[in-house]
Amino acid sequence: VHLVESGGGLVQVGRSLRLSCVASGSIFSENAMAWYRQAPGKQRELVATITSGGRSIIERAVKGRFTISRDNARNTVYLQMDRLIPEDTAVYYCAGDPLLIQTMTNPNYWGKGTLVTVSS
Repeated sequence: VHLVESGGGLVQVGRSLRLSCVASGSIFSENAMAWYRQAPGKQRELVATITSGGRSIIERAVKGRFTISRDNARNTVYLQMDRLIPEDTAVYYCAGDPLLIQTMTNPNYWGKGTLVTVSS
């Protein structure tokens, strides 16, 4: 499975950004998908997950500001990020796995990441 992220960049505090991740090489609709992030000097952390059925799970650090969604017809998963803050600065990675629990802990499929920088 090949995952390619896009949509990262430099954005000011309080603004929005939408990340996209296009998948190929597998039956996308059968995979749970997730977004992780890794800030400088910190461990990679789970941000949001979406099940194959479309149910979303948003981690506490971004709850109320970030939304995850998927378009199975386009083999794409999105991360809508609103009201961005400097602490959101990180490399954001798309990930996926057929098993939900695996997606949320140690997914088998990873993209290369896209950098998001929030400036104050």
